[in-house]
Amino acid sequence: MIPGSALLLLLAIAVGLIILFTGKYRVHAFLVLLAAAYFVGIFSGLGLTETVDAIATGFGGTLKSIGIVIAAGTIIGYILEKSGGAIAMADAVLKIVGKDRVPHAMSIIGYIVSIPVFCDSGFVILSPLNKALTKRAGLSMAVTAVALSTGLYATHTLVPPTPGPIAAAANVDADLGLVILLGIIASIPAALAGLYYALKVGSKIHIEPDIEESYEDLIKKYGKLPPAKWAFAPLIVPIILIVLKSIADFPSHPFGTGTAKEFFDFIGHPITALLIGVLLSFKLVDKLDEHVYGPSGWVGEGLKNAAIIILITGAGGSFGYVLRQTGIGDYIGTTLSSYHLGLLLPFIIAALLKTAQGSSTVAIITTSALLAPMLDSLGLASSYGKALTVLAIGAGSMVVSHANDSYFWVVTQFSNMDVTQGYKLQTVATFVEGIVAAVVILIMGAILL
Repeated sequence: MIPGSALLLLLAIAVGLIILFTGKYRVHAFLVLLAAAYFVGIFSGLGLTETVDAIATGFGGTLKSIGIVIAAGTIIGYILEKSGGAIAMADAVLKIVGKDRVPHAMSIIGYIVSIPVFCDSGFVILSPLNKALTKRAGLSMAVTAVALSTGLYATHTLVPPTPGPIAAAANVDADLGLVILLGIIASIPAALAGLYYALKVGSKIHIEPDIEESYEDLIKKYGKLPPAKWAFAPLIVPIILIVLKSIADFPSHPFGTGTAKEFFDFIGHPITALLIGVLLSFKLVDKLDEHVYGPSGWVGEGLKNAAIIILITGAGGSFGYVLRQTGIGDYIGTTLSSYHLGLLLPFIIAALLKTAQGSSTVAIITTSALLAPMLDSLGLASSYGKALTVLAIGAGSMVVSHANDSYFWVVTQFSNMDVTQGYKLQTVATFVEGIVAAVVILIMGAILL
């Protein structure tokens, strides 16, 4: 094995190559992360056979814990989209918030919808509704689009079962229920910061919404919307079950150590909880047939979408396991521990990766894989430390959304923004949102660690 300083240089080269090939040359992250794993394993002196074994072990070990969870979450999101469940949730939020407070409503709707749905998809799903409401309220798209995009972004990067935070939790072995609880605490101020920026800055830029359908026509297009309670259930119930499992596992044993604890551990396991969410999502459909659950139906399409993120997550697990086997994590952790960066380190690394290559999910997976071997040295190996590390990575992955990020183009193109407006609105808003999230997480760290 090569010396620690050479391992550090090797890692820097590997990260640079990840950024170069995913960012500039747009090579699929699955191939790039696997190539990075081979590169580090071979040139670190780990050995050819040992490198392949580490890649296979890391891939399988990661997907063993979260592969089904990601697939189930994606199915839930797809059914919410196709059944009109997302619109039903939006309609329910509007009735509570008030149809005159469109930016606030869109921020809340985005916050909820992005828990199982990728922010890109969520923005596309909700864009017709956003335009119709914006037109009716006589507002600028600059306000409502940023409110929606930042609401979506908050939970996309901070609250499981969104795939990125789930993958990070698996990589650092964090308690998923604790990540959810602390993620909700951190994501609310982040979403509010995005909303505040939208109201203050977006109101100064007028962008006329081009609508094809009014709000009333949009609702009619779906026919009879599913009941709001059933639209929320596939999201809320799994989260409650996962949190209850975490509570059952507290050292104080609030549910005892017998049958009750075993029951909560079973029903609150992320796999069981998310599969229950899938079953609940079927209640959104009037006619449950092959069009929904068949290989070519909604479930089949959802699984196709899930396959991409599952493969990227597995490749990130391979890269992380190779890093563990080389010992580079221990060396870097020991070297950096004297600087007392704590939770700032995962935030900074994720922010650099996000800004350089564009994808929040790739930034989250790569950063968590890098940091997993260092947690002991950094003083973040406790249950709270691991959960807050996941959130610090998520906050960093918000900073910033610009021209190399597909989400930037989704937001700008669906909101009639030109590129200059996109930088002033979307890019700066995500910077503000990420910084606010980081501050909240650092405060939580000061209290809990």
